[in-house]
Amino acid sequence: MSDASFLSAAIIGSGSFGTALAKLLSPKLDAITLIGRDPVTADAINRDRKNPHYLSGVTLDENVTASANLTDALAHSLLLFVVPTSATRDTAKILADAGLSETVTLLSCAKGIEKQTGDRMSEILRETFPKNPIAAISGPNHAEEIATGLATCAVIGSEDHDLAIQLQELFTFPHFRSYTSDDLAGIELGGAVKNVYAIAAGMAHGLGLGDNAVAALVTRALAEMTRLGTALGGRVETFSGLSGVGDLLVTCFSEHSRNHRVGLALGGGKTLEEAVTSLGMIAEGVPNTLSIHEAARRAGVRTPIIDAVFSILYEGKPVPLAMKELLNRDPRPETD
Repeated sequence: MSDASFLSAAIIGSGSFGTALAKLLSPKLDAITLIGRDPVTADAINRDRKNPHYLSGVTLDENVTASANLTDALAHSLLLFVVPTSATRDTAKILADAGLSETVTLLSCAKGIEKQTGDRMSEILRETFPKNPIAAISGPNHAEEIATGLATCAVIGSEDHDLAIQLQELFTFPHFRSYTSDDLAGIELGGAVKNVYAIAAGMAHGLGLGDNAVAALVTRALAEMTRLGTALGGRVETFSGLSGVGDLLVTCFSEHSRNHRVGLALGGGKTLEEAVTSLGMIAEGVPNTLSIHEAARRAGVRTPIIDAVFSILYEGKPVPLAMKELLNRDPRPETD
């Protein structure tokens, strides 16, 4: 059974989220190629129908094959970018140099903005592929729950309404409900910025500050996210949706959140290196803190929570001191 718009897809990135998306989409596509960097892992997936490193308890359908050859993506009509944000530009350039067709739809699934440029992932893709259809998907979408069929919602952003509808049809299942939006900037910014706040929430939990403090932190994070996101081009209402408050809540409180777990380790007294090493996976919030802090400074937006996390990760400020300074800032109106 295949979707009316897309017959096959390549998923670039064979980590947790890429594997979960392969599992999710396989009932609607004739063929899916899950592309990673390690030929040994690809062989293991093809042999055992399981990813040995990520979501190893999930069995992939027979129409999912794995590859370590990026150019295998050229054979598909839909291409999902699920690589770390720092790898998006280089990956896109390789595909462009290899002659990717202008008719291929590109869907960004990574959450972050580029260091130094501040570019969103769709902006990188648009710069590299000026004529291709481009969209992004975001929301409270932990891979572990998608892969096991737990109820999930997502939002698909595109400036092309017809494309958003086509992707919505593809990403609609009894357990997976999709919405559409034309606020591509807001959707991507919400998904990127929430990673920083998840680290902050994890640190607050690690310090034992209590539920009152964490709830207040997350609430103020939403206000800060909206302030920064609108300054960078998003719409206010988007940050009240799935890619804003929805993603913020799940990543600040869920046991599946890598960024929360990094913050929890930092709050418990570990160094950043120890926290990241113990995680064993990429936590996008760590590099995102640097790129988002840069973007906030360029935009001239007040971001005390982002500044506090930045001071801990990149300036060596002790976690207890940074949290104390957050609580002891000058009083101000809640709506300010």
